[in-house]
This record gives sequence, structure tokens and C-alpha cells, in this order.
Amino acid sequence: MAAVLLVLLLALILFGAGFALKILWVFAVAVLIIWLLGFLVRSTTAAGTRSRWYRW
Repeated sequence: MAAVLLVLLLALILFGAGFALKILWVFAVAVLIIWLLGFLVRSTTAAGTRSRWYRW
């Protein structure tokens, strides 16, 4: 009985980790797309050069 509960607990943990990792991959791809779009839509300064779109 304990072995069955251990296997079910392990399956639950691995399912949760897989779901969390999938969500993190989706989040990482969304951030990458926003980051790349930032280079395309950044504004120009008075001198005509492109300014930085980030603050660091």
C-alpha cells in the first residue's frame, strides 16, 4: 500500500513540475518576443539616433 501511495505521490510531483516548466517556457518566449519588439519600436532622439528602450 505504501508503495502505491509513493508512486502516486511521485507522479503528482512530476506532473506538477512538468506543468510549471511548461508555463515557464511560455513565459520565457513571451518575454523574448517583447524584448525583440522593443528594438523595432524604440523612438529616435533629436539627433536622429535611436535611443535605448530600457533603463539599465
